Amino acid sequence: MPSRFLVSCDRGHLDDFPWLYFVHRGNTACKGPLRLEEYGVSGSPTDIVVKCNGCNSERRLSDAFGELGKKNMPRCRARHPHLRNFDDSCDEQMKTILLGASNSWFPITLSALSIPITSNQLEQLVNQNWTILGKASNFSALDAVLQAFFAMGQLQELSKYTTDKIWSLVEQKQLQQQSNFDDESVRDLKTPEWQIFSAADPNLNTPDFQLRTVNPPSGYENYFSQVVLVERLREVRALIGFTRIQSPGDFIDSGEILTEHRVPLSRSKPKWVLASEVKGEGIFIQFKETTLHQWEQNQLLQDYERQAFDAHKKWCNVRSLDPDKGKFGVRYILLHSFAHALMRQMALECGYNAASLKERIYSKRPEDEGGPMAGILIYTAAPDSEGTLGGLVSLGEPKILGYHIDQALEQMRLCASDPLCAEHTPFKGATSLHWAACHACLFSPETSCERGNKYLDRAVLIPTVLSADLAFFPEEKT
Repeated sequence: MPSRFLVSCDRGHLDDFPWLYFVHRGNTACKGPLRLEEYGVSGSPTDIVVKCNGCNSERRLSDAFGELGKKNMPRCRARHPHLRNFDDSCDEQMKTILLGASNSWFPITLSALSIPITSNQLEQLVNQNWTILGKASNFSALDAVLQAFFAMGQLQELSKYTTDKIWSLVEQKQLQQQSNFDDESVRDLKTPEWQIFSAADPNLNTPDFQLRTVNPPSGYENYFSQVVLVERLREVRALIGFTRIQSPGDFIDSGEILTEHRVPLSRSKPKWVLASEVKGEGIFIQFKETTLHQWEQNQLLQDYERQAFDAHKKWCNVRSLDPDKGKFGVRYILLHSFAHALMRQMALECGYNAASLKERIYSKRPEDEGGPMAGILIYTAAPDSEGTLGGLVSLGEPKILGYHIDQALEQMRLCASDPLCAEHTPFKGATSLHWAACHACLFSPETSCERGNKYLDRAVLIPTVLSADLAFFPEEKT
């Protein structure tokens, strides 16, 4: 019968439990044999004793868990059992976990929206049919492929272009893909998305990506610069690795996960990864930069932001993370909280399952590279048919969206857990990184939130029972 205890570390290594080292309190020449004795029916480590028949040493298994376990367990051996190899070294401390525990494997997925990069019709056609055209290694091969498909009545949209023009774009895209494959740097995926959504150019519309701009809701013209209805959207999600002990949501910066804590899926660098495609729709809301900048100048808000960074730094230090990576200011807290409030309202009143909605937050200050950015995208994230027939887009029409924003903000004014919820702060401890937020008001399903329900606060949205000086939306707007 296999043991139900394993050891792992924050770097993703996994190994057998060091029974001999543990029971003998260090390295030993004694080889046992060992046995486990349980003195209770709960199966708890406090009721399990490890005994050595060779030298009569014994020890309770509870000594391998918690803070005490850090002193009693050896250093990690840097083992990857799924790769059948060892890393050169690892300076992390072993941690005892249970066989099949939920923290033994957390998938790391990257998601990107399929957005058009050009209004050139031919280039869009090449991108749409790349699975066919990309296999052509030279001009003659491409011409043969095109003639074969033309004869079968397919790819007729390309028949009005010469093979020379098509090949020039195919060759250019092949070279670009090769250079991207060789580039190891972590790319910023949100900046190109923000540029496309904020411009909302109808000339870029494709069968998988269609935008339509509408006016902001009545009464919110000073808060939102535009609302864009994303009538068609395509998202690609790829599995690129996994972590152990700490979930990807525990990290602040995606680059930190990819470079330091990601466990590879294969021994060599993969040429492809598992990916899924989700088609749906969404609503993009762009905040007015002038109003947002004026709100950020509030002295009380600046004091709040300094306290928020102190909480962020304490939370990172406890988890041995760099607090200077992926800083999140009060602008992000506002956008993130508003997205959660609106998602909950749509899920409650419009029939959408809460887990079928997802958010993307675009937040950068004017002094940041690629800034300023201030907007949210709420879109369907379920791979089934729910939310793909125009139901979410219809909520973005000015009158309907205005009603839902009113209701969402009104619900945020008072929480069922108040005053405990309104008084919650992360300053006294490092177990959470949210303020006035809980499961009764702002929290969303884990698959819907891009930050694991962190950086949320109702007080920056609307006056609460504890604070009325930080709200972005004044009381009379609701």
